[in-house]
Amino acid sequence: MLSHVLLSVIVGLSIVLMLVRPRGVPEVYWVGGGAFLLILLHLVPLKLAARAVAKGSDVYLFLIGMMLLSELAREHGVFDWLSSVAVRGANGSCVRLFTLVYGIGTLVTIFMSNDATAVVLTPAILTAVRKAKVQPLPYLFACALIANAASFVLPISNPANLVVFHQGMPPLGRWLLSFGVPSLLSIAATYAVMRLVFRKDLTACIEESVDAGHSVATEGLFWAVWP
Repeated sequence: MLSHVLLSVIVGLSIVLMLVRPRGVPEVYWVGGGAFLLILLHLVPLKLAARAVAKGSDVYLFLIGMMLLSELAREHGVFDWLSSVAVRGANGSCVRLFTLVYGIGTLVTIFMSNDATAVVLTPAILTAVRKAKVQPLPYLFACALIANAASFVLPISNPANLVVFHQGMPPLGRWLLSFGVPSLLSIAATYAVMRLVFRKDLTACIEESVDAGHSVATEGLFWAVWP
């Protein structure tokens, strides 16, 4: 009984510390420390932990590959270029800019995973809309919510899909038949709701242009502005 209570306390505390991030310590240390403590106190058998780690090897490799690809794209300015193209393509219309950002976020989520949209595309979009001197909140919400709404279009759109369907990932054709229409409805509904919620912010006009060659240290900026 005591072991169950202790296990629950350690897990709960690790999650809270991960969310709060005291002194700015990254989440991985709190979660990793909690997991290590569970093994150290023999609350989770070492063999069971090793088996769990081994089962997730394909997911780890997928994540490493996708994040390396995302980092390579970031280093070469792909996300900065996409965000500046969206601003210039808006032709002064915040509604058009919102739609373009949402569309770019949808494509990045589908083909590069929702992590790439949330962690790499979002700060690039933030920099572009700040340069354009428009209210950034609608566009940040567009990136954040499309990372969820489009995460079932393809199996690779969300790494969690590989975990959930680890033992029986359906063929691509069956996947699209099962999740294609719901995903499209999710994308459309999310767009419609956000257009309604931010309708006042999107009535403004874009006064400043953004140079297609602008580049920033996006990762540092992201963690600087993320609460």
